[in-house]
Amino acid sequence: MGGRLPAAGFAPALALTLALTGTAAQAQAAAAEHPRPPVWTDCPADPSGAPVDPALRCTTVRVPLDYRKPDGRTIEIAVSRLATAKPGLRRGVLVHNGGGPGVASLHLPSATAAGYPREVLDRYDLIGFDPRGVGHSTPVTCGRTPAEVPWQRVFPFPAPDGSIAPNTRFARDLARDCLAAGGDLVRHLTTADTARDLDRIRAALGERRISYRAASYGTYLGAVYAELFPGRTDRLVLDANVDPNTTWQQRLASWDAGAELRFADFAAWAAERDADLHFGATPAAVRAGYLALAAALDRAPVRHPVAGPVDGNLWRTLYRLDSYHTALFPEIADWWSYLAAGGTGPVPYWWLDKPATPGVPADNDIAAFVAVLCNDTPADRDPARYQRAVTESRARNPISAGMGADITPCAFWPAPAEPAVRVTDRGPANILLLQTTRDPATPYAGALGMRAALGQRARMVTVDGGNHGAYDPGTPSCAVTAADRFLATGTLPARDLACRPDPA
Repeated sequence: MGGRLPAAGFAPALALTLALTGTAAQAQAAAAEHPRPPVWTDCPADPSGAPVDPALRCTTVRVPLDYRKPDGRTIEIAVSRLATAKPGLRRGVLVHNGGGPGVASLHLPSATAAGYPREVLDRYDLIGFDPRGVGHSTPVTCGRTPAEVPWQRVFPFPAPDGSIAPNTRFARDLARDCLAAGGDLVRHLTTADTARDLDRIRAALGERRISYRAASYGTYLGAVYAELFPGRTDRLVLDANVDPNTTWQQRLASWDAGAELRFADFAAWAAERDADLHFGATPAAVRAGYLALAAALDRAPVRHPVAGPVDGNLWRTLYRLDSYHTALFPEIADWWSYLAAGGTGPVPYWWLDKPATPGVPADNDIAAFVAVLCNDTPADRDPARYQRAVTESRARNPISAGMGADITPCAFWPAPAEPAVRVTDRGPANILLLQTTRDPATPYAGALGMRAALGQRARMVTVDGGNHGAYDPGTPSCAVTAADRFLATGTLPARDLACRPDPA
């Protein structure tokens, strides 16, 4: 673009351009900070089938699809509010996220209200929202039916011989379909943009600051929000933490070691009940039995009347998801007994399929999960390196068969549009981290990474246990006590704490 602007005309033109740009930017910022008040209506049905609290009200907030183009296309974010019954004691709003990524969270206020003590409920309106691309927010799709995204491929367990060739084909084709069917939306599902949406929600609610409680992936979202908008945070409780400054490929790979630690809890539980279960009288015998059953199902699947053929990898998937909470161990036992008996006896409940939600694509949760992982951080693109990683992990971590190290659609995805937000120790000291020591989905090592990243901004409370999440009113502990106290009074522990669950 050759040539030179005349000196006499360049300075005034530049000044006018800067003035107009500044005016436009100020107008955009004002519109974002002072949007029209939300109009609250009845909430849609809960996809889980749970009754909707009639006090829960819903609205939508419009946000930019692309924050680099704030005047461009907008999308909707569905938001809910369960107002405090004590407005005179109200401190502000407590926002919730259900994790995932890709978990709809619109109905979380109703689900979580029963677990909070009165002193927390009195001080906050409980807020939920479906993140961008999810549920009743503008939803994303990969154009697939549920049968075309089987869970044992979404969690990419290798073939019985350790080959990742089937997973590589699935990952490549799913990436292709997501990018084709997801339109403009699919490339704009990132944790950073969801954090920006969260700040638009804050502004729409008329709040200067927000408090926030979330688990699993929601801890990463909360940490990114606290990094981008530190002055707009009040009290944050992050439970079951990921290391915010690693890649998703590294986080998924940590699942394999996490599965090994967690299996010890199930093995001890089953051995104590050997007289009824007959899985093994010692933890070592239970472990051997689990691996033998998986190998037998690899060779000869057992047909379930709803799930269809249950092979070794679907059994590994069922075990993995039920290992998230000790209360689900009896479900693992039901499946084990049924499968070991060749599909005879009581039929275990099949819970992985969920009813369709009107207006929401059937593959929405998977599409959002894939998009966020692949848009957030880069991934290795060489299948041979994944194969080597899986082979090594299978030898060390037979419970998960190396699944965490396996290839995902991110190996076939375009590079992220922006660098991941680096979480630092700069900001107010208003974050409480909760963690169990043997969490299979967000292992303890990730929580140590979050703790190190936040430095003096945070305190951490660790519970000796293996549930995915330490804030569990059904299993009281120092984590529940500390979180409730912090939310109600703002008092953080003076130092990091560790404890066992309270006696039953």
